[in-house]
Amino acid sequence: MTCAELKEAVREMGMPAFTGGQIARWLYQQHVTEIDEMTNISKQNRERLKERFIVGAMAPIDCQRSKDGTVKYLFPVRQCEACGDSVTTSGKFVETVFIPDDDRATLCVSCQVGCKMNCLFCQTGKQGWEGDLTAADILNQIYSLPEREQLTNVVFMGQGEPMDNLDAVLRATEILTAADGYQWSPKRITVSSVGIRGKLKRFLDESPCHVAISMHSPLHEQRQALMPAERQMAIEEVTELLRQYDFTHQRRCSFEYICFGGLNDSLVHAREIVKLTQGIECRVNLIRFHEIPGVDLPATDEQRMERLRDYLTQHGVFATIRASRGQDIFAACGLLSTAHKEHS
Repeated sequence: MTCAELKEAVREMGMPAFTGGQIARWLYQQHVTEIDEMTNISKQNRERLKERFIVGAMAPIDCQRSKDGTVKYLFPVRQCEACGDSVTTSGKFVETVFIPDDDRATLCVSCQVGCKMNCLFCQTGKQGWEGDLTAADILNQIYSLPEREQLTNVVFMGQGEPMDNLDAVLRATEILTAADGYQWSPKRITVSSVGIRGKLKRFLDESPCHVAISMHSPLHEQRQALMPAERQMAIEEVTELLRQYDFTHQRRCSFEYICFGGLNDSLVHAREIVKLTQGIECRVNLIRFHEIPGVDLPATDEQRMERLRDYLTQHGVFATIRASRGQDIFAACGLLSTAHKEHS
């Protein structure tokens, strides 16, 4: 709940509105796990609150630690669209990845159980869609994270397509950035998307958070073969939309680009990326492909990635090669899946 919703809820129970503000502080600044911990609320009112509400925090039930320091957590899902409302766990799970890096600590959160987008190179897509997370289950990945106090950034790049569960994502980012919520700067949050017509524009209009677009090929036919979402909103339409927004000050725009050897890492592709991003203040993050079972796509080599990066940079498009993290625990880009856990 937002602070306004908390105040309305307690008002309906005959409590003063300021009690809602007290609850918000206990939740989003103190991160309590039980209503009884809210000690500046009278015992009588705490008992009344417990009759109708729970905090809802759930600790991860498993974790895997990579040799590079990355940690992958498995969170139970309390509610999701596919399993209905319940105060017990739904039997579904999501994976969340904590990535420490010198003075930065990034959390890669999930917004769906599985994904509908079915990108050829993504393990989550092979799982299929099993439900949308509520804002509570999205926020729980942060709320119940053991390293929560270390976090500097959150990226919505885990399981699921954020624009396909936009209401819950916007609610979660609103609470993260609210003065009576987590009090985070929007510059600490990046939301990714393959590009969904209508939904992407709504996100850009309603959220001040950074946006990251999954490009992976600048060529329509090739991107469509890699990413079925290209049929619904072509990458050219995505970039036309992005040109309408200012990315020179508070908000940043980036493009995610997984490199496949001899497939999308040529200078022809580099030239098309430059054309496609013309007029957009942005960066391109080049990402190594991590092989997944049953998919015959080639990985590129370091030399070809460097050539692609250098060409883009020399032609006015800032490009970086992203370091792969957590590959040994299947926590790297495109490797998240909970299908085996849900059907075991």
